[in-house]
Amino acid sequence: MDRPRSARAGAGPAVTPEPSRLARALASARRWLRPPRVLRPTRAGWMFFLITFGVGFAALNTGNNLLYLVLSLMLAFLVLSGVLSESTLRGIRVRRRLPRELFAGAAATVGLEITNEQARVASFAILIEDRVLEDGDEKREAGRCFALRIGPGETILRFYSFTAKHRGPIRFVEFKVFTRFPFGLFSKSLSLESEDSALVYPGIEPLSVPPDFGGARDLGDGICSAVGAGAAVSGLREYANGDPLRRIHWRSSLRRGTLFVRQVESEQQREIEVRLRTAGQRPGEAFERAVRWTASEVIALLETGSRVSLRTDEALIPADHGAFQRGRLLGFLAEVTAGARVSEAS
Repeated sequence: MDRPRSARAGAGPAVTPEPSRLARALASARRWLRPPRVLRPTRAGWMFFLITFGVGFAALNTGNNLLYLVLSLMLAFLVLSGVLSESTLRGIRVRRRLPRELFAGAAATVGLEITNEQARVASFAILIEDRVLEDGDEKREAGRCFALRIGPGETILRFYSFTAKHRGPIRFVEFKVFTRFPFGLFSKSLSLESEDSALVYPGIEPLSVPPDFGGARDLGDGICSAVGAGAAVSGLREYANGDPLRRIHWRSSLRRGTLFVRQVESEQQREIEVRLRTAGQRPGEAFERAVRWTASEVIALLETGSRVSLRTDEALIPADHGAFQRGRLLGFLAEVTAGARVSEAS
């Protein structure tokens, strides 16, 4: 067995290789050939088309001037619908706000900043659909949100709930902007390219810290090496995500207007090593269950203020505590694979 190596700190969006020159050329050609707008009649639109066709057929056969007048009004109605819907979509810009952490199988809130860059014309009945690409799958809908009215130069914030299917890197690739304004006869849409990368952490199961810190389970993950029995307070620092709530110093927090926690001496903290067996394991539900359980143990132990390290058959992440270590360990577990080496976290 190879000697375990240390994994570097840091977890974040996966670094994807630069596309080739041919791939960039093909992508550019697709953008040029793609129509700027997609127009689809609604059910009411098809009904209106049939009525218009019937009126036109009757006008041609009878020569009735009143029918010609009605036909011209109906055609003008279609033209007006196209003009107003175009004025609604023009100038729409969308920016995505991703949450700090995404967990597989857990709902997360994604924010969308929708801006109408037009100076004088408002936009109405805007539907935004976000699209995501997960693990080489086809693009799918991540979520939708609706804005009834966006004034000229106005920016509004809308939210939708997104649930990642599995852990690992994902890419949000584009927005689809729809409107049925003004009469609901057509659904006009345009695509806005907007790429954001994110790293989905393993799903977390709520658990308490096991009373027994020894032993290993059949799936390969276990806890061992409890060092130290307490912690001495050495000062105060600002609260960081992942710090245990029991360490908040409420008196200082109220006096300064922000949360502060008690800083402890690191050498007095309990140091715990969590193990995940990767050698000889096969990709599948059993290994994914082991990764989820390991991630759950890591979170539970860090919330107690312990210094936690992670060891697999190919890598070792040294012990540390706090929010930085939380992201470091979860980022490593988001990309760990069974039966093979994992790339060092960058």
